[in-house]
Amino acid sequence: MEAIILSKDQYQELIGRIDEIKSTITDTSKKPEDVFLDNADFLQLMNISKRTAQTWRDEGKISFSQIGNKIYYRMSDVQTLLNKNYNKAFKKAR
Repeated sequence: MEAIILSKDQYQELIGRIDEIKSTITDTSKKPEDVFLDNADFLQLMNISKRTAQTWRDEGKISFSQIGNKIYYRMSDVQTLLNKNYNKAFKKAR
């Protein structure tokens, strides 16, 4: 077995990289309901205007959180909105 000697700086850099990898793995393994979208991301994801998003909020079609002027949506609420408005195909596949 061969021993490898690292300087303190090299060791700290290695630990930093391990922490970055751990953080990336943790972020990618989050459940969709744990992810929040801001209004700009929501508009882009749904390909809608600000006015349409406002109408959906006013009509209670989508739940949201508001902190000051910033609006956030849970990804699980977006999925619920899409599931509630899901229409199955009218014709049966042959």
